[in-house]
Amino acid sequence: MKDTVVSGCKVVLFAFVALLIAGGAFAAGFGTGAVVSPLSPARSLFDPPTLQPTATPTVSLEPTETEEETFDLFWEVWHLLEKEYYGELPDETGMTYGAIQGLLDTLDDENTVFIEPKVADLIRESSSGTYEGIGAWVRIREDGQLMIAALMEGQPGEAAGLRPGDIVLQADGVSLEGMTIWEAISHIRGPEGSVVQLKVLREGVAEPFTVEVERASIPTPTIESRMLDDGIAYVKLYEFNSKANDRLKDTLEELLAQDPRGLILDLRNNPGGFLHQAVDVSSQFISEGKILTERISDGTERVFEAKEGGLALDIPLVVLVNAGSASASEIVAGAVQDTGRGTLIGETTFGKGSVQLVHALRDGSELRVTIARWYTPDDRLIHGQGLEPDIVVELTVEDMDAGLDPQLDRAVEYLLGGQ
Repeated sequence: MKDTVVSGCKVVLFAFVALLIAGGAFAAGFGTGAVVSPLSPARSLFDPPTLQPTATPTVSLEPTETEEETFDLFWEVWHLLEKEYYGELPDETGMTYGAIQGLLDTLDDENTVFIEPKVADLIRESSSGTYEGIGAWVRIREDGQLMIAALMEGQPGEAAGLRPGDIVLQADGVSLEGMTIWEAISHIRGPEGSVVQLKVLREGVAEPFTVEVERASIPTPTIESRMLDDGIAYVKLYEFNSKANDRLKDTLEELLAQDPRGLILDLRNNPGGFLHQAVDVSSQFISEGKILTERISDGTERVFEAKEGGLALDIPLVVLVNAGSASASEIVAGAVQDTGRGTLIGETTFGKGSVQLVHALRDGSELRVTIARWYTPDDRLIHGQGLEPDIVVELTVEDMDAGLDPQLDRAVEYLLGGQ
């Protein structure tokens, strides 16, 4: 079985994939969107599909004569290594996985990835909605280091004193540098009640130090909402999982019944999820017209239009975004911005504008293949660029330590004053 997702796959390769370090889904505790999953890997904040091995391939797997000749060379090298190499060789599985990774490395596409069975199991587990980990969103920076992007309130990571911006160098003595987001998360997550020792580097602290975190069972939220002062409705969407639009509709019905003066949709640190959910969520705010265009590798394209029946089509709208807003989040934010339906406030988004087809392989591993890129209604390419907010407001570590949120404050100010 195959499924199409728009989500974060590799945060190094991504600037952000919020994964829940919570253990699961992505997660060291997060989900995966394929972040931020809760630790949430930066996936990791979405419920990936449960995949089964593909029963009927859609392409011929029989090698051509040229391919057979090429692989004769491969096997020649393999057997020479087995015969002559001075040192310990990986087992056959390890060598096979290494060869696959070498092939993918030639593509120069960080989102076309091979995921080994152990890590693929973690991603599939995220569909349960509960993970065992530390409750943190993480991403891999451009230098290959794992960084805490955000922490779940009241969960072990926050309680242990971790902060957004912390670099996690090691987990239980194992260096995380250079790992994929999935690999790193697999070292951080673990059974409820067990303890993980994280070696942390923090800006302003001269030397790395160790933080011990007792893992817990952490539910991954999809949505939260509340009425703010001055009659402003607030909705935070954590991921575009299979229930995102249904839960958003229920939330909007409750909030709109209170006759709010404006609405804030918070997509900060939302790593993405399913494409159809992005279209459905956009349609809650946009009455008609194009939501996005998807251009596929074979040269064809699909245009996705707004669906009828949106609940919040007229209320003044602000969308909050930051560097952790990726993939499906950027579809929604781009549609809101290009149609003039609302105002983006915050920081430049991640820039994940490609679609991956997920193949479950025979040994439980996965291959995620980039098959398309998407464009906003004004035909803007988001991949590698991101979206610039209409109003730029930074949120610093100092702000977070002080319990401040200037981005949210600016959104309220805008809705109350119109500028």
